[in-house]
Amino acid sequence: MADEEFTRLYGPWEVVDPVAAAALCEGMDAPWWVAGGWAIEAYAAVQREHGDIDLGVFRRDLPTVLEHFTRTHHVWAAGSGALQPITKPEELPSWATQLWIREHAGGPWLLDLLLTEDREGDWVCRRDPTVVLPLDEATWVSRGIRYLRPEFVLLFKAKRAQPHDEADLSATMPWLDAAGRHRCVDLIGRVHPGHPWLDMLS
Repeated sequence: MADEEFTRLYGPWEVVDPVAAAALCEGMDAPWWVAGGWAIEAYAAVQREHGDIDLGVFRRDLPTVLEHFTRTHHVWAAGSGALQPITKPEELPSWATQLWIREHAGGPWLLDLLLTEDREGDWVCRRDPTVVLPLDEATWVSRGIRYLRPEFVLLFKAKRAQPHDEADLSATMPWLDAAGRHRCVDLIGRVHPGHPWLDMLS
């Protein structure tokens, strides 16, 4: 769907940076972390354009997330090309993989929360559920804000590999140590065998 068509149908997104996202999440008694392009920008220190901000939260923490945001914002379940407003955990549709947050019907969308599975409290990779790590190993922290590690961000981006995703790969590669590069090759190779990024990373 083109950006113009998306905006006409669902409304615009406001570009919220990680600092502003942290302010919106302040006081929420559940872990959250920045994913997507903002995580790459923080890691590689290369500025890029952003259409929105993706934050990961554990699906198990849905009651806490809703309690926090529904005080001041509207929360919509998103997934499978559908949107549905929710205020209680039991209202979450089975197809929902994300939560979209905005202040009111006339306001722009502010946050895209990615509902993430856990296994006994550990982070589970959505693209490869065999990868289970303590959250502290799947993420890193800069200036008090937690970010998804670049290897996992690139795994998500490899599925579509659009030009901005390839730019993120190029920006990240010089900063990956040997272990990070090996993990990236292993993850993408298992989920997307024969992916053209594998030659670039090898």
